[in-house]
Amino acid sequence: MQVIFREFDPFNVWFWLEFEMVPSEQEKQYVEEVFDSWFFLGKLGGFNAENLQVQETGVDISYMDYDAQSADASMMALMHNMGQFEYQGLWARCWLDLGTSDAIALDVLINSLTQLAQEYVPIRQFIIGGENEDWPVEDSESRPDLADYNNIHSSYHS
Repeated sequence: MQVIFREFDPFNVWFWLEFEMVPSEQEKQYVEEVFDSWFFLGKLGGFNAENLQVQETGVDISYMDYDAQSADASMMALMHNMGQFEYQGLWARCWLDLGTSDAIALDVLINSLTQLAQEYVPIRQFIIGGENEDWPVEDSESRPDLADYNNIHSSYHS
């Protein structure tokens, strides 16, 4: 599976998947479950690179002291919103507002999709960001209304 990054705005990002063959209903379900699970973890703040105490400890974590106060003091890293998956031929797309989640979230998703592509659903490429010229995002009904989106997120950039 090839991974491609295009223009990226974490508050307004499209994820694109191109499959080797038109995906079956079962294959669509697998892909959607990966994204749903990943988003749910992100909504709960699971992708907070400021609090990676276990990872930073190294290989031997036996009897490690976990610092709950340090975890509580880290800035929240929450995903905000996810649209519904849409399919067109060999392609699928999904819109997300990744909020303040950290880039580690993308590594986790790429790793998960790589394994999914190797064992269950043949994925040719995974594209993060941007738009496909032959499938305009303005046609999507799964993303919140752009006017609502701009009102909600103007506070983040102020």
